[in-house]
Amino acid sequence: MEPLLAGEQALLGAVLLDPRQLRRLEWLEPRDFHRPAHRVLFSALRELRDAGHPGFAADSDHGEVPLEWLTDTLALAGERTRGLDPSYLHTLIAACPRPGHAPLYGRIVLEGSIRRTVTEHAERLLAVAEEGLAAGEVEGTAHQADVLAGVLADLAGRWGTPPRTQKPAAVPAPAAAPAAELSDDALADEQFLLALLVHQDGALQGVFDWLRPGDFADPGHGRLYRCLGALHHRGEPIDSVTALWEVQRRGLLADGTLTEEQLTPVLGAHLVAGSAEWLGEQVLRASLTRTAGHSARQITALAADERLAPGQLVGQALHALGPLEEVRARWRTANGHPSPGTDRAAPAADVPAARVSAALSRSTPQPPVYRTAPAAARTGAAPAPRRRPSSFPLRSAQ
Repeated sequence: MEPLLAGEQALLGAVLLDPRQLRRLEWLEPRDFHRPAHRVLFSALRELRDAGHPGFAADSDHGEVPLEWLTDTLALAGERTRGLDPSYLHTLIAACPRPGHAPLYGRIVLEGSIRRTVTEHAERLLAVAEEGLAAGEVEGTAHQADVLAGVLADLAGRWGTPPRTQKPAAVPAPAAAPAAELSDDALADEQFLLALLVHQDGALQGVFDWLRPGDFADPGHGRLYRCLGALHHRGEPIDSVTALWEVQRRGLLADGTLTEEQLTPVLGAHLVAGSAEWLGEQVLRASLTRTAGHSARQITALAADERLAPGQLVGQALHALGPLEEVRARWRTANGHPSPGTDRAAPAADVPAARVSAALSRSTPQPPVYRTAPAAARTGAAPAPRRRPSSFPLRSAQ
């Protein structure tokens, strides 16, 4: 049996056996359950509790939960979904080892919900980014990236951890990007931009502050742009001769990074005219959507790693969005909006304080208590029996 399915069944069984466990599960939502029937059942259990069902006040410690608690739950849930019958309620009850462990079962359910939610929004960002790359627009990608960041912050609050970035020990290998990512038009735009930067005096100054070598889809073009940037940084003139000299000095021809076939359309161009800023924006636009796609693939790979606790998953997912935000900041600069975050979408709705408090209470490890041996033990008398804790101590795995 899958651990997530076992956790969902054990949780529902715990509430069926001991309705009062719902008081300890206020932080859990029906949408957190993976199976639709389980969502309906949990919602029905809460509705019965809110309506003052007598089963919620029953003394379950002595096995006095009324049968109506089960039959009314089945009747209410059966109105909203098919396939529920008394035998399945017995299956849920049998799947619960101890009703008192319901908060930990709920934590299993919440962890599964967090992984699914992160995956869903990362895949949505990837789809929007790929569509934006083909259409040449970035607004949808930027909006979806903001939605994902807001969702991650909300999930961190629900889990009881601060929404802060966390660098992974080892960067996961994301799914491979499409092989044919650079179209002929994009390749031509990059070549034409480089030709403008070489042959048009002062053209590099217009893009130098916000265009980076990594923005070029063709790595060779990025290396050539780095050479031009080095000449500009040193205050040396830029033309076809000095550019070729810088390429030679860096050994890019000797090691095969650049070839004469790549350099000829750029350095051998004549009578080049156009707007370097406009072409630079096209290159940066494509870079933004490509970076969004890479971040989305990396976050999807993180969500698939079951070794990561939800706190770690959220932190590392936020870290994976860092390169995208860096490109977006340069995009704002290129478009005359240097202040970061001014065009970001509104964050997700705040998590209710009571829910955050409940999450934090579950996530804060309890310090070990060191006690000296009682006098009775030192004298050889039998010590008084220690009381067992009423519930399993929950510890945070961030």
